[in-house]
Amino acid sequence: MDTLLIDDDSIGVFLTERLLKREGFDGNITSFSSAQDALEHLQAAEPNSLPQLIFLDLNMPVMDGWEFLDALKPQETQLLGRCHVYILTSSLAHSDACRIREFPLVAGLIHKPLDAAQIHAVRAQVEAAASLR
Repeated sequence: MDTLLIDDDSIGVFLTERLLKREGFDGNITSFSSAQDALEHLQAAEPNSLPQLIFLDLNMPVMDGWEFLDALKPQETQLLGRCHVYILTSSLAHSDACRIREFPLVAGLIHKPLDAAQIHAVRAQVEAAASLR
């Protein structure tokens, strides 16, 4: 399962990549510390090379996770059902949980740090959605 990890915390990225590999994610794992760079990568990608999964941090400099999701709106139709976004956050703000409803691409919100049980749940959701296509 090809995965995009967007987070400006290099230690968090390292730990998440390691956990994904340990839990059997054998596809490409591509990391970006900048949401802007990740957006440019997605916009340049061929439709058949889009990641199935995106883990997105909300709090980043320059372009935060919400701005990234807003910028993806023009591509939403192309991405829906093919690309599943999970918000990774340390925020406990109820407003964040409510706001994700504005973005059909967001499949869920996960509080950091990511653990093996959450990885298995995400994989099951993405695989179930893929089997419906």
